[in-house]
Amino acid sequence: MTPPRIRLAATIAALLAAGVWLGGIFVLGAIVAPTVFREVPMPGSADAMTHVFVSFDRLAMSAAAVVAVAEVVRMRFGDAAPNRLDVARLASATLAGLCAIVQGLWLSPAIVSLHQRGAIRGLGELGLELERVHAWSERIGKTEALLVAVFIGLLARSLSAREFQPGESAS
Repeated sequence: MTPPRIRLAATIAALLAAGVWLGGIFVLGAIVAPTVFREVPMPGSADAMTHVFVSFDRLAMSAAAVVAVAEVVRMRFGDAAPNRLDVARLASATLAGLCAIVQGLWLSPAIVSLHQRGAIRGLGELGLELERVHAWSERIGKTEALLVAVFIGLLARSLSAREFQPGESAS
């Protein structure tokens, strides 16, 4: 496989991974969580959503890893030194990945633990701690979504027309 084809494959992998990652954040936040909490009585709704979020955290961290590897490949097989756009794209991907890691390794496990100990948001000492951790989880999730969206936009902006045109560079 020629370097331009490798770079194109890495670009496609990065876009697909980032799309799944961002789409998952939106689907969970806009559809799944509100529906489950509206339709399923407590504590079943909280049980279900903790499982969903823990599963999604693994998906998000995996997507972040795919994006990271794809970006390394894109840089390795690029035809020019990294520019400011590349640095901004890498920064957004790195920060989004860090958000996914914080969410998956610290915040979600803390929420699961508090829920298993009987915490109800806003009630009692455990409930106040759950409220605090949940608020951080929401902030990190929104930041993560914004950063993944920025990454996708910057990646799209960085693409040159020749990467998608048949001919010498794509053969």
